[in-house]
Amino acid sequence: MTSKFTELAIDCADPHGLARFWCSVLDYEVQDEDDGIVTIGSPMVPEGGNHPGPVPPTLTFAHVPEGKTVKNRLHLDVNPTDREQDEEVRRLLDLGARHADVGQGDESWVVLADPEGNEFCVLADRRP
Repeated sequence: MTSKFTELAIDCADPHGLARFWCSVLDYEVQDEDDGIVTIGSPMVPEGGNHPGPVPPTLTFAHVPEGKTVKNRLHLDVNPTDREQDEEVRRLLDLGARHADVGQGDESWVVLADPEGNEFCVLADRRP
């Protein structure tokens, strides 16, 4: 048997604010809120926790006192599903993302940072 990727935990200063940003980016919704922790996930996942097939992972934002200090060692890549890359980059910038330079050079993807500085990439091609 194997494991399946179900959740990504992200430390942050403002779990509610970062959850709102990523809900808008991914069309997710808040699934749970607890003392300093907010979990978001796809509204398309059926109720219950036992699913044999792939499910979109949830993102859990946990409040921590220290701030981000260096480039992420792990980051998300997102693919626009209903628009071109440049339109999606503009939408994400309007939501509060900013351009980030991590030494990527001239590539087909665009590196952005979320409102707390966590880098992520907007890829150029659409995938199902």
